[in-house]
Amino acid sequence: MTLRHIKIFTAVFRCSSVTKAAAELHLAQPSVSLAVKELEEYYGVRLFERIGRSISPTEAGKEFYGYALHIVSLFDEMEKKIRNWDTVGSLRIGASITIGTRILPVLLKEFRKEYPELRTEAFVGRSQAIEQRILDNAADIGLIENQPGNPDLCAIPFMQDELCAVVPPDHPLAGRKKAAALEELAQYPFLMREKGSAGREILDACFEVSQLSVRPVLESSSTQAIVSSVAEGLGVAVLPYLLVRKDIAEGTVSQVPLVHPLRRSLNIIYHKSKYVTDNMKAFMELCRNFT
Repeated sequence: MTLRHIKIFTAVFRCSSVTKAAAELHLAQPSVSLAVKELEEYYGVRLFERIGRSISPTEAGKEFYGYALHIVSLFDEMEKKIRNWDTVGSLRIGASITIGTRILPVLLKEFRKEYPELRTEAFVGRSQAIEQRILDNAADIGLIENQPGNPDLCAIPFMQDELCAVVPPDHPLAGRKKAAALEELAQYPFLMREKGSAGREILDACFEVSQLSVRPVLESSSTQAIVSSVAEGLGVAVLPYLLVRKDIAEGTVSQVPLVHPLRRSLNIIYHKSKYVTDNMKAFMELCRNFT
């Protein structure tokens, strides 16, 4: 067994396809199939179930993947450090839209002050996309707004945020000191983030618990588009406070206190089999100290 076998195995596992893994690795398909077969013969276990043209990992394959990913990431880390000794490697960070908009820029600025020799790469997208990047070893650390559902991901809370209700400045609920319930807000046209976003998932779950059927009049992946629409009187919204506090302070929209505040933890995530480098530990510590 060689490192080449392990790298091929992780690609096949990740792609759930010999053909796709071969294309990704720029290898001939028979070479990829042979490497997997040699691994199975070496350990005397079946790593993949083959049904027609599709393959799926066995329990042994899933267990082996945990070790394989750790070995590959550790090897890649060694390669980066030795080959780029003058720059001490790189750190790949993924962040959800809320965190990427308000928190990540501040974290990156501070981190680069402390580690100017380190190359940092950042990607901002939906929480689900960040989780997938961590699972695919395309990012080292993720910062997301929800608790990851995949058992292969470790999560560390690093700060609290809440979802807050916002309405147009001239809305009947604007300026009212009495807290409003979701049932009361649901009587007005609702503007929401797109399905799959962390904030939308929390809001949908709250509607379901309250047995409310709410169909948004506008859905958008852009929080600013929703805020602008609220300001124009098109409806009400429940959005992350981190993203709307400036608009609230400027009077663009008005905040309505909720009877049951929707608080949540923001999490640092990384793969459980990932080799945690000193650079990763330093960035995690910076996140935990963020105020």
